[in-house]
Amino acid sequence: MEIPISSRLSKSFPACFKCRNLTLLPSSIVQFKHSPANLLSSRQFKPTIIIRAQCSSQIVDDGFLLEDVPHLTDFLSDLLAYPNPLQDSQAYAVVKQTFVCPEDVVAQKIVVQKDSPRGVHFRRAGPREKVYFKSDEVRACVVTCGGLCPGINTVIREIVCGLNSMYGVDDILGIEGGYRGFYSRNTMNLTPKVVNDIHKRGGTFLCTSRGGHDTKKIVDNIQDRGINQVYIIGGDGTQKGAALIYKEVEKRGLQVAVAGIPKTIDNDLAVIDKSFGFDTAVEEAQRAINAAHVEVESVENGVGIVKLMGRYSGFIAMYATLASRDVVRAYSNILMENHLLTILKIRYWSMLSHKIKDHFSKVHKMAINIKYIDPTYMIRAIPSNASDNIYCTLLAHSAVHGAMAGYTGFTVGLVNSKQAYIPIARVTETTNTVKLTDRMWARVLASTNQPTFLRN
Repeated sequence: MEIPISSRLSKSFPACFKCRNLTLLPSSIVQFKHSPANLLSSRQFKPTIIIRAQCSSQIVDDGFLLEDVPHLTDFLSDLLAYPNPLQDSQAYAVVKQTFVCPEDVVAQKIVVQKDSPRGVHFRRAGPREKVYFKSDEVRACVVTCGGLCPGINTVIREIVCGLNSMYGVDDILGIEGGYRGFYSRNTMNLTPKVVNDIHKRGGTFLCTSRGGHDTKKIVDNIQDRGINQVYIIGGDGTQKGAALIYKEVEKRGLQVAVAGIPKTIDNDLAVIDKSFGFDTAVEEAQRAINAAHVEVESVENGVGIVKLMGRYSGFIAMYATLASRDVVRAYSNILMENHLLTILKIRYWSMLSHKIKDHFSKVHKMAINIKYIDPTYMIRAIPSNASDNIYCTLLAHSAVHGAMAGYTGFTVGLVNSKQAYIPIARVTETTNTVKLTDRMWARVLASTNQPTFLRN
């Protein structure tokens, strides 16, 4: 049974479509019927859903939504496609399915009810059968912006090595000093030999900066240098800048693929499971908490204060606390006596220490010994651990595969543990924060025996 569906374009996501009024069964197999070539072209195809049913069922609103990413053929319809060089790669020769199936998508919500809509999906990341760049004509560039984070150097290394070893690209530029490096002409040539061991160091090999984003100047430089692949590593502000660069590239009709690799140590980007470097940050934060624990246990009336970064999100503090399970009981007592709001309003940590000392002195008639540890820059400046190194490699390779396949204006990330291509606007539209009504926060309270501070 074949049920044709109409394709509807969204203002926010030009290449998305919804499937409505479909007969779906618990045992149904749902797929899209179209050729890979059509999918990789300008998307002028008519989607069809094939449903193989084993029993009858009522018609329901399927609620399937694909939030697709732009493709170069959306505004350059005459681009030529070429066979992917990976088909001749020795490394991929043993892989049973070298290329990602064009119909593969990744669901944003993995837990659904029987009759609930299927919801939002993203295009699965990975190598495609066709590419839209000849390897010897690629001139790629890599830039890092914003604050430091464990794993940046690993991403740089794997973009360079991935382009070279998988696609035979030799012309790769490193833009130094963030966005302003484009028009300041601060560049270096990146080769596998140059980046060979940079993953063992913290920070960013290319140096970084905040601000300096001038879209027209950046695209002018991209055009003047003949760059046709841009890899941008940075947080929400950087990714918003990447979206503006893509829009300007599209406006000028340039064959330039713009790929974002989201970077934030705070783990506050929407959609993706987690940002690279977060595991390393939590691990290092736990070491700081453990050090504070040793200090306060070694003195009389010890109180430990550990300052952890996280901007407005709080994920490092939450996960590090859950990992270490150390919350000083005296500190909890202060919070139980309704001093939480007073403490949170104090801007400087030295003032917090004085506030706690005054509390114990006046209320409990007790002198306390405060040990204050601020591991902020240690956390973000160290090399990434094994878990983040692997994650960074997958992100870099996914970005390379996407750019070579002609996708642009996208960012990469894990969605339900699967690599996916995500419209940049989706990861920057909101900021994730710790929710005090979620189970994870409840686990922290249960593990550390803290009060909740929330009224029912």
